[in-house]
Amino acid sequence: MDPRTDFPEGPQLRPQSLMFAFFGGHVLEEGPLCVYSGSVIEVLARAGVGEQAVRSTLTRMVNRGLLRRQREGRRMYFGLTPQATEILWNGKKRLWDTAAVNDDWDGTWTLLGFSLPESWQRQRHDLRSRLAWSGFGPLYSGLWIAPGDFDVSALVSELGLAAHVKIFHATADDATDIGLMIRDTWDLDGVGARYTDFDKRWTDWLGSGSGSGSGSGDPLGTRLRLTSEWLQIIRTDPRLPARHLPAAWPARSAHDTFHRIAEQTEAPACRMAARLMETTPLRPS
Repeated sequence: MDPRTDFPEGPQLRPQSLMFAFFGGHVLEEGPLCVYSGSVIEVLARAGVGEQAVRSTLTRMVNRGLLRRQREGRRMYFGLTPQATEILWNGKKRLWDTAAVNDDWDGTWTLLGFSLPESWQRQRHDLRSRLAWSGFGPLYSGLWIAPGDFDVSALVSELGLAAHVKIFHATADDATDIGLMIRDTWDLDGVGARYTDFDKRWTDWLGSGSGSGSGSGDPLGTRLRLTSEWLQIIRTDPRLPARHLPAAWPARSAHDTFHRIAEQTEAPACRMAARLMETTPLRPS
């Protein structure tokens, strides 16, 4: 088997997601560094991304303020911007510090109501996207809800929508059927199916011997795809209270599978990345 394709077939992953997985896993904590474009191309190739797609993604991320270019002689290097650094630290916390199953819910809810001018389609899309990432679901069109006590004031201020948003923290009345509300507000079948599919494919991969942890195959490409896919799944999961979810909720098993493979691939992937990466210090902007 070609070591560059030694990972299970899965959903289509965006090159930018894999780029974030690379920078988050191998650059973020190493200090303010830039990575040579040729190194990025070689690394991403191991996750199944072609050279032209890598170059296009680098350009788009620069244009979006997520990466900085830095020329050294005839070579071009790329480093993280403050915006991308913040995104990656938040993603890192979600990946490694937050369990996929919410066993600690205290019965509280955060409600966010908003009313935006009809012409503000971009602002509405940005708000809904950020709310969904934060675990909110649409109770009604202009009223979103999330389990727990969330401080979303910074998110609202960052989007410039503080004057159009009202935030409340509350508990549900006994007359409210929370299980029914959850099923009406979130796509539990879709979220559960993604966890089930992830768990089956990667468990089968482990059983095939590819994930033996011996360093065979391509641990770097595998780990980039694993973390990118897992983050894509948990982005759609609001971490609803476990006691109101179906029995044997598949997130628990999928969470264990993800962490088992991540642990096995960590050391060999880091060694491989260190061999492939040519870096230089990121100069102050």
